[in-house]
Amino acid sequence: MRKFDGDTLLVATHNAGKLEEIGALLAPFGVSVVGAAEKGLPEPDETETTFAGNARIKAHAAAKATGLPALSDDSGIEINALGGAPGVYTADWAETGQGRDFVMAMTRAHNELLNIGASKPWIARFCCTLVLAWPDGHDEVFPGAIEGQISWPMRGEQGHGYDPIFVPDGYDITFGEMDRWEKNKISHRADAFNKLVKGCFALNT
Repeated sequence: MRKFDGDTLLVATHNAGKLEEIGALLAPFGVSVVGAAEKGLPEPDETETTFAGNARIKAHAAAKATGLPALSDDSGIEINALGGAPGVYTADWAETGQGRDFVMAMTRAHNELLNIGASKPWIARFCCTLVLAWPDGHDEVFPGAIEGQISWPMRGEQGHGYDPIFVPDGYDITFGEMDRWEKNKISHRADAFNKLVKGCFALNT
């Protein structure tokens, strides 16, 4: 597995919150991060049908455009009774033409479970795949997940996306009710990130 040996990592995201979180996680390794927006990079079309495929598109496009190693992620929620949907289309379910409406998306997920008569518990998981790509075309892939179930009605104002309807295993509150930093310790992204760090980074000594 290739180690990251630079001091600057491009994070292929336009999400300032995500950039801040990743920057804090990489700070102990002496690595600074720069976002796609700062480099004026467009968001490439995500045309793959897997989290890894879409993350690869974003990471390789950013690395090629800037000459910097680039980190990207693709994530979503899979609901067992819906055959793993929405999966890679998690954000698409929220698209309205005037921005994303995740209340609409969560309501759709609940309605589809009711429409097929799915019995509880409604098992689900959040998935995240991180891809670290180098300008020469090499990449390393790190999948992460957290198991849980769908809860209704929506609960909590924290987090984003489908967080208000997801209760992680071992908890009785939704991600939407959980403190941001507590969620970040156990989340699907944390799982993937821990694998990334073990694989590609080493503490400066």
